Amino acid sequence: MDALAAVTEHARALLPERAVITDRVRLRTYECDGLTHHRVVPGLVVLPETAEQVAAVVTACARHRVPFVARGAGTGLSGGALPHAEGVLIVTSRLRRILAVRPEDERAVVEPGVINLDVTRAAAPFGYHYAPDPSSRQICSIGGNVAENSGGAHCLKYGFTAGHVVAADLVTPAGDLVTLGSEAPDAPGYDLLGTVIGAEGTLGVVTSVTVRLTRDPEAVTTLLAAFPGTDDAGAATSAIIAAGIVPAAIEMMDALAIEAAEAAVACGYPAGAGAVLIIELDGPAADVHAELATVTRLCADATEVRIAADDAERELIWKGRRSAFAAVGRISPDYIVQDGVIPRTALPEVLRAISGLSADTGVRVANVFHAGDGNLHPLVLFDAAVPGQEGRAEDVSGAILDLCVTHGGSITGEHGVGVDKARYMPRMFTDADLDTMQLVRCAFDPSGIANPGKIFPTPRLCGEVPRKHHAASERPAGAEVF
Repeated sequence: MDALAAVTEHARALLPERAVITDRVRLRTYECDGLTHHRVVPGLVVLPETAEQVAAVVTACARHRVPFVARGAGTGLSGGALPHAEGVLIVTSRLRRILAVRPEDERAVVEPGVINLDVTRAAAPFGYHYAPDPSSRQICSIGGNVAENSGGAHCLKYGFTAGHVVAADLVTPAGDLVTLGSEAPDAPGYDLLGTVIGAEGTLGVVTSVTVRLTRDPEAVTTLLAAFPGTDDAGAATSAIIAAGIVPAAIEMMDALAIEAAEAAVACGYPAGAGAVLIIELDGPAADVHAELATVTRLCADATEVRIAADDAERELIWKGRRSAFAAVGRISPDYIVQDGVIPRTALPEVLRAISGLSADTGVRVANVFHAGDGNLHPLVLFDAAVPGQEGRAEDVSGAILDLCVTHGGSITGEHGVGVDKARYMPRMFTDADLDTMQLVRCAFDPSGIANPGKIFPTPRLCGEVPRKHHAASERPAGAEVF
């Protein structure tokens, strides 16, 4: 019996029949995440319902040295949950219980399959919410958020997932169930929880998460400012932050992104705008009132400023932004969702450079992003049915990441590296940097079975001595090849 067959037999003894999938047609349901141009049919899919079942499956994988990949809601945009053809895909969507909501200590305990927005819904009766809010919050899961250290529109003021998780239960790649972190404000020892958050499932499978709840603000004001172009909108963004104001969110959309949103959801943004800013202020009512006056003044170059009069108008303003990724499908049959970060002050220069790339290549790019923290989400449009278009779109996508790095930024802000961006890691990090990161990975997973092939362009063998990597033509005589 081969290794995968042995794990399959073990899974069938452990789980209900419906929770073990081997039929190839059903397996294809799980061949990709939200980044659909990377596809691999998994060798086996399991849908456990308890942490103990997850641990038992991982233990079997470890015993037989079979690779495994954890998958949440499948909304990721970097191929982080891309399956292994000869491995096990562990789907956590059935671990979806909210185990506790404790407003008295501002905590909630949830399983990884719980949907992001459902945490806020559970906390709302107590006057609390869960602050990280990806645009996919209605469908993405907390486990996936932890794996990617997801952000969202309001991370400018409230921070990413890492700042809102205080503890987690983890099944290690050996199959042990351990608890990381603590509900104490400042637990001693190494920050292993912080190491696991954002590790994209390469260090184990999270089975329970204790999150920090945030008190609802006394007042919230949302405004929409239309500008002639992205230069003006970017200048206004920098001016607002320079004035000492940290809004809950500052989001920007360019003309092409606005066109897509209007086609999809009829959000009613100002006609002819070259760019719009969505600015949300929250906090004590007096502070919000004072900040609104300052923000309105700093948007003096705007062609129009609208202030939401009530929650319904506020939701309409946000509707266009939250629909932006999917809305692009109205104006292009195919597109690449990119994710990079630059300093806020570089926004005008980088956006002009992206516009130049688009003009030079004939590849359209719609820009929609978290302007407040410089997290770009360029949408690179193409038609896969037209020969050569996909290749040109991928070239433009890569060139945008190069722009981010050369301007002091990063190749990812919140979507992760996964399989899609692994080849770009050497543009940010030296061989020594990457070796050090992989030593951490090997400490958790000496057998290299947890989500292999992700993040690193050249996976190292655990036990291999870190050294400079040479191309074949440069390798010193007699050097050992790994």
